[in-house]
Amino acid sequence: MTFATSMIPGLDEIVRHGDPKRRAEAARRISELFLQGAAKLRPDHVELFDGILIDLVPHTEIVARIDLAERLSVLGNAPRNLVGHLAREDEILIAGPLLRRSPVIDEGALVEIARIKGQGHLLAMSERPKLSPDLTDVIVRRGDREVVRRAAGNAGAVFSQVGYSVLIKRAGQDGVLTLKVGQRADLSEAQLKELLEGSIDIIRRRLFEVVRPDRQAAISRAMSEISGIAEVVEGRRDFVPAQRTILALHRAGELNEAALLGFAKAHQYEESVAALSAMSGVKIATLDRLIAGDRYDPILIVGKTIGLEWATVRALILLRLGPNRVPSPADIESARVNFARLMPSTAERVVSFWQTKQSA
Repeated sequence: MTFATSMIPGLDEIVRHGDPKRRAEAARRISELFLQGAAKLRPDHVELFDGILIDLVPHTEIVARIDLAERLSVLGNAPRNLVGHLAREDEILIAGPLLRRSPVIDEGALVEIARIKGQGHLLAMSERPKLSPDLTDVIVRRGDREVVRRAAGNAGAVFSQVGYSVLIKRAGQDGVLTLKVGQRADLSEAQLKELLEGSIDIIRRRLFEVVRPDRQAAISRAMSEISGIAEVVEGRRDFVPAQRTILALHRAGELNEAALLGFAKAHQYEESVAALSAMSGVKIATLDRLIAGDRYDPILIVGKTIGLEWATVRALILLRLGPNRVPSPADIESARVNFARLMPSTAERVVSFWQTKQSA
């Protein structure tokens, strides 16, 4: 109080009985005093300022409160009671900065505000660096579409099992939300399968395009499980053991180009096709029919889409021909040139067409 009273004589009287103009001026000067010295203030000094400002700041003009909230939102020792009061204001320009990033608002206060305030307050909270399961439970239950999308896209958000169930249910009517939920690193494979079951084909394909390679394999596996425990492939080849091998590799984190190259060099056709299927999102039956055809173009297209090196593509071409057939050097060179010239965007469009046809 010594600091404040030395600047503003009669502060006690202003706080108790001062007119709004005098209170606002006192609030401005004391707030500035706090902000200038905040880095050096002891906790008891901060508490002293808190006790004074909580009686003055609510009487200031909205522009002054907006400015003060913005400046307090980045301070780790901001006055807690004052911050809590401002964060509960209906005016989102005041509450928003504090709800978005203030480190002094405790978990209980955030949950309380989330339960009673409007969508603007929920949207601001959904952008915090970290969101607890208790808070996200309220956000996904009360939030509108934009709020829930923002929370789902927040890498610092943690969702409970109940929260994820609500997210997945809402994603069934919201393709954008499906994409955000599907890219979350903490989404389990069971939850991913549930998410895909409620989505349409075009969203599934778009999700496959934007996720990490390991998640692409999980999507391919989930889609196989949705359409049947193991994909049934017509013809004389039995791909079920190969699918089990690829699944085991994926779980071990070893489903990659090196593994695919090893299968191709060893002339393990079923394992090679199953690996390509998991990595590309194209069904085994589709790949088997295309690769067994008259041309090697499908191998170039799939290889370009998933970013294979030429050495792996070459091994797959040789695999297609079989161990007893040797292509001419001219044919191999022609394939290499065609692979180098093939634009990734062109290859991706063709693969997307295959995926569309296989789900039709």
